[in-house]
Amino acid sequence: MPCCGVLCQYETNKLVRIQSVRLGSLKWSMNAIILLFICMMLLWNRKYQEFDLVVSSVTTKVKGVVRTQLPGVGDVVWDVVDYSGPSQEKNSFFVVTNVIVTKNQKQGKCPEVSRKDRLCRSDKDCEEGGWDQQSHGIKTGSCLKSNVLSKTCEVSAWCPIESRTNPPRPALLAAAENFTVLIKNNIRFPAFNFIRRNILPEMNEGYLRSCQRNGDALCPIFRLGDIVREAGEKFSEMAVEGGVIGILIKWDCNLDRLTRRCLPRYSFRRLDEKESNRTLYPGLNFRFAKYNMVNGVEERTLYKAFGIRFDVMVFGQAGKFSFIQLIIYIGSTLSYYALTTVMIDWLIGTSCYSAEDGQIYSEKKVESVVDKQKCVLCVSYVDERHIRLVKRSQKKSLQHVKPTSVRPYKEDGGHLRAVVCLLQPGIVVDPDAPDRNRSPELRLRPPAWCKCGRCAASSLPQEELCCRRGDGSCVASSPLFEQLVLRRPLLEAVLLYRDPLSSLPAGQGQTAALRHCAYGQYVSWRFGVPPDDAQPAIPSCCVWRVREEYPSPDGQYSGFRPARMASMQACANGEL
Repeated sequence: MPCCGVLCQYETNKLVRIQSVRLGSLKWSMNAIILLFICMMLLWNRKYQEFDLVVSSVTTKVKGVVRTQLPGVGDVVWDVVDYSGPSQEKNSFFVVTNVIVTKNQKQGKCPEVSRKDRLCRSDKDCEEGGWDQQSHGIKTGSCLKSNVLSKTCEVSAWCPIESRTNPPRPALLAAAENFTVLIKNNIRFPAFNFIRRNILPEMNEGYLRSCQRNGDALCPIFRLGDIVREAGEKFSEMAVEGGVIGILIKWDCNLDRLTRRCLPRYSFRRLDEKESNRTLYPGLNFRFAKYNMVNGVEERTLYKAFGIRFDVMVFGQAGKFSFIQLIIYIGSTLSYYALTTVMIDWLIGTSCYSAEDGQIYSEKKVESVVDKQKCVLCVSYVDERHIRLVKRSQKKSLQHVKPTSVRPYKEDGGHLRAVVCLLQPGIVVDPDAPDRNRSPELRLRPPAWCKCGRCAASSLPQEELCCRRGDGSCVASSPLFEQLVLRRPLLEAVLLYRDPLSSLPAGQGQTAALRHCAYGQYVSWRFGVPPDDAQPAIPSCCVWRVREEYPSPDGQYSGFRPARMASMQACANGEL
């Protein structure tokens, strides 16, 4: 059954094969480099695997004891209950490193802390029942002396009020850098149903008691001083005001049988912006109190604790071989080989390669379609060897239009054989033949764009073309023009060669056929093989010389158009 339409059509690209050792070697060298790059990326990034993200849970256990001298309190031994503080958030722990102590606070009335924004002169400055975010209690309405030089509002609060704001230096619990923490991390990759923990099966109780971070990168027990040091900080400085340290655990697991590997990697960094925090609310602190009863009255000791919070962050992925992912990667990398074509095409089109070979390659590879609205003409000057391609302009004469490109002249083998026939005995090119050029008045008034002195003025810019680029003699005045373009026996033989079963038309049709055949002979002579994407343009002097030799009886011509070959049948039918 016959097939039609786009459903029954197959299209494929056109290929051009160039026999060149240099280009062939370059092509396979670049392909080898691209293949090596693809293989390296395949193995390095494990593009042949399917990946799944980690799901994690973390628990920590801090150990260590320190004794410190607290002002007004004396020697105090701190254990894990004292310095751990309340749990801050999930996957984190806190260690107290410095403290401000206010002892024996009771519920009562006392002056507010003496500060510039707390000073008062009389009771009118103290609104009863007033308070703000910086207050330690509720105002009673009285203005009292807080020291010898200043007065502050009386407040109902825990008295005496905490007066010290700056933490002591050096930190009171600086020895906390020798504390240790055990991090237990359980992970799971749901897509592969794979479970693991950072305490590996071969790690027994004896190993955990003796392992050290310095000698074993997999040891899950860390010294706090080492964590801060690996984060790029000094524990003694950070312990004064506190801060936040991140403990990063990365799992990069390969679950393939031959290359199975799934071990954690630990890294540390400081998370709070210490530089900006030096000017506003630096470090990390919180308050807690210890209460007791003295003579039936409740008292408390207030602690403002500074310390370091350690946030444990777990991230990672696991990969396992997937045939589908391998095919997708191979398919996506095939486009890399287009770089070879782009590179070689660029080299051929630049000065790195011969212009003539580059032009031939371009013509073989690209097939141009002429736009009728923007006709491209090719122009050949007798004083130039190459052919110019120009766009037809409605404003500027064809003689002065700048070329879009320049192409080499290609010989027409058939026309060369005709020349050889003309040089045979019996055919003489007479240099003294009479000059049958057009009327003298045209030669006496050549237009400004004419370089040979034999062109005729025209109202159409596309007809304003001379046979020369520079000043000199006209090609239409040469004896060879007479023999190759105007000689009647040669034109009749050409017409019969194209249409051997026809006879020469009579009258006007015969003259028109000879005239257009003369145009074709000029094209074969001066253009050789014209480019496929352009139409030859015949100079004005040559057009008028041909019209004088084979004139139209009524003096009407179709105008200056791109040259075309004529057949006797077309002339007989009145198509020309």
